[in-house]
Amino acid sequence: MLTSHTKPLIMGILNVTPDSFSDGGRFNTLTAALKHTEQMLADGADIIDIGGESTRPYSLSVSSGEQIHRVIPVIKAIRTQISDRIPISIDTRLSAVARLALAEGANIINDVSAGQDDPELLTLAAQTRCPMVLMHRQGNALTMQQQPFYNDVVGEVLDSLQASVARAVAAGIDRQQLIIDPGIGFGKRLADDLDLLQHLPRFVATGIPVLLGTSRKQCLRTVTGSEQEADLAVSTAATTALAVMAGVSIVRVHDVKANRQALEIAWAIRQHGSNA
Repeated sequence: MLTSHTKPLIMGILNVTPDSFSDGGRFNTLTAALKHTEQMLADGADIIDIGGESTRPYSLSVSSGEQIHRVIPVIKAIRTQISDRIPISIDTRLSAVARLALAEGANIINDVSAGQDDPELLTLAAQTRCPMVLMHRQGNALTMQQQPFYNDVVGEVLDSLQASVARAVAAGIDRQQLIIDPGIGFGKRLADDLDLLQHLPRFVATGIPVLLGTSRKQCLRTVTGSEQEADLAVSTAATTALAVMAGVSIVRVHDVKANRQALEIAWAIRQHGSNA
């Protein structure tokens, strides 16, 4: 069971899409996807998160049929050719996609809409007793970065996530199977993202495991001045270390090796302090 006192896990990102914001088109063939999965596992990934739809700002929805076409062969191949044990997360907003993914060996549902785009996803998670990530998002992909606004971003995101948890529990999901994600970059300004990162312990204090996804995101690019997302492994690793010290349970990253190193150092420091 994940808690703020257990060693955090690294979720490696596998986008089998042509248009994801950072690595779209790089791993959308079966051979490339399998090779990248093997590399992420060698670099220290604990979970592989597979997505067949880009959820970046201004992206268009992808049908369940197209997502299934993209992700199911990859899940099957990972299970038959690489590992029948490594946890696989399906990154989707649609129950039809998740249902087939779970049938083929996925273990976790990761939904950026927290069950709001397709409430059947909550029912599916309840029926299968599958862990589910509930992320906060203001608006949708087409609208979320059009002048997002909060009076109190930390309080409002916390309230929204608590409401999502309540909906999930009402749908029959065991509260212990839920994971919350503050949704860095999803309907947030730079100041909002920084506030959320500064107050991660407030999310951890809910007692629900927290997932943090900052990898190569716009807030890091803005702060560092880098125009290349792929150059942001170091800045992502800095947020990983922050997350570990705050008690976050999972970090979702593109660059597994750098973030594994950051996690190990931060965890060693944190454990040393608790054992002093």
